Amino acid sequence: MSHEVVEKNIGLMMVLIVAVISVAGLVEILPLVVQKHLVGEPIEGIEPYDALALEGRDIYVKEGCYGCHSQQIRPFVSETERYGPYSVAGESVYDRPFQWGSKRTGPDLARVGGRFTDDWHRIHFNSPRDVVPESNMPGYPWLANNEIDGEITTRKMRRLRMLGDPYTDDEIAGAAKAVEGKTELDALIHYLQGLGLARSGR
Repeated sequence: MSHEVVEKNIGLMMVLIVAVISVAGLVEILPLVVQKHLVGEPIEGIEPYDALALEGRDIYVKEGCYGCHSQQIRPFVSETERYGPYSVAGESVYDRPFQWGSKRTGPDLARVGGRFTDDWHRIHFNSPRDVVPESNMPGYPWLANNEIDGEITTRKMRRLRMLGDPYTDDEIAGAAKAVEGKTELDALIHYLQGLGLARSGR
């Protein structure tokens, strides 16, 4: 079939375009459906975020932290020596959306859990240059004043269970109490302190 025939027959061209896109889509999607390990089964030690960490993760996304920090350590010596073991899909199965990324204005955070104290993080979020003089990160002092709404946390966990996260009835029922009196800063620090612990060995 010559190009001229296809180009002059718009109906035929549309059918061929749909056919090509359909075949290409199947080639991309079917292996992921058939081979679940490519999509990512949770690795040992990976559990759904507890109520406070879930809120912290959402604050991380809301504040756009992913714009400057990746959570993806590539399988190169230069990366693993600096940040720790390279990232695998099984670490991110409960992330919607996942936070891998490639932008690094600031350091990668995939293995930041346990590297700094909670107090260090509090100072850092309030005034980053107090602990890292060369930092160009803005401060986030308002996070310490915003309290978490436990009803919203409960609803989030219910919706995530509908998507397949294995939250129990007890975890969902206790979500509001788990975040009671906690601020957005508390939640964000709790989230960061858990990042990478299953793979970093800390």
